Amino acid sequence: MAPITAAGLPVPQRVAVVGAGMVGLSTAWFLQEHGVDVTVLDREGVAAGSSWGNAGWLTPGIATPLPEPAVLKYGLRAVLSPSSPVYVPPSADPKFLKFVTGFTRNSTMKAWKKAMGSLVPVNDLSLESFDLLREGGVQAETREAKSFLASYRTEAERVTLLEEIEHIHAAGQDIEFDALTGDQARAIEPSLSDEIGSAILLKGQRFIDPGSYVHALADSVRERGGKIMDASTVADLRDTGAGVVVTTAEGSVEEFDAAVLATGAWLGKLARQFGVKNVVQAGRGYSFSVEIDHVPNGPVYFPAQRVACTPIGDRLRVAGMMEFRKPEAALDQRRIRAIAEAARPLLRGADLDNRKDEWVGSRPCTVDGLPLIGATKSPRVFAAGGHGMWGITLGPVTGRLLAETMVTGKQVEQLKPFDPMR
Repeated sequence: MAPITAAGLPVPQRVAVVGAGMVGLSTAWFLQEHGVDVTVLDREGVAAGSSWGNAGWLTPGIATPLPEPAVLKYGLRAVLSPSSPVYVPPSADPKFLKFVTGFTRNSTMKAWKKAMGSLVPVNDLSLESFDLLREGGVQAETREAKSFLASYRTEAERVTLLEEIEHIHAAGQDIEFDALTGDQARAIEPSLSDEIGSAILLKGQRFIDPGSYVHALADSVRERGGKIMDASTVADLRDTGAGVVVTTAEGSVEEFDAAVLATGAWLGKLARQFGVKNVVQAGRGYSFSVEIDHVPNGPVYFPAQRVACTPIGDRLRVAGMMEFRKPEAALDQRRIRAIAEAARPLLRGADLDNRKDEWVGSRPCTVDGLPLIGATKSPRVFAAGGHGMWGITLGPVTGRLLAETMVTGKQVEQLKPFDPMR
């Protein structure tokens, strides 16, 4: 007799994973650990969405909910400015207005503390989950951040992050740091300009080149017998009562025992018919890479400007912006210029006018800042998305815990707050 999960269904033997980013491929890989045969479908290909050009930080110490009181401080005039770090273009789209209303409602300290408490248990397992991938044969390194500097012009600017770290500690999240002067920060990281007057050195964090890491993860899934289908746009999913029929716009129709929706900012499109009412809004981030005289030893973060810099090879990736807009919208050069101008006075020796790899990608954001991970109203269709800025950090732990849920049918304690049906 076939083994039965706690939910009363046969353990899935064949699973379709829709989405070939960090979350989808991690889920596929950990399903393979349980002996499941996986097929990954993506409308473009591996790492084509927000997995490619982001900052690549593995920073569980600061993986916090996106709706926060500081967002409200920007005020309406600021968020309507195209050069603002958080940009909300005027829109009459009812879905978008619903998102903004819910996001604003959750930008209180009380809501933030509750959401932070929900993230701590998965944050605590996140780096260990990367180690499991490495031990399991994924040919990609995570790099220890020998220096991870949050840098500011003044000590007064630094207070916001110091207070946030206090709240992070209070929620039970471990994070070690040193408060530094500007000169101490420059001694560690010469690429900081004389404008930097104070900094925070964060310890115990890591980083990756996200594009090459996700490709290595895909290679591992293939080597272990998984199938990855590029240019496969899933147009329809149907729970037949015996399995899930997956139909693509390109004409393929195939039945699986279960399906995982890991489509990032497009999650709502397929998940809505399975009772997932949470709005998943694209929070678009921009990046580019530049040459710099001294490539930093680890990430450099300018929190007041919301600009994140990461060494990728012999170049510096400069990333920033939270632009609430449709994921399909074209790259907006004003946003790229705004990031370059914000970083210009703070970096030394960076050629910000000679940019390469200009990119925009859509992070999937939810109104409460928590991802959607688990079964939908169909016990055969699962959601895995809505991680906001933390899809890279939390992708492997998401895949690990969701795979466990799917093959045992039991509710994994750490995933309870992320119920897609909440």
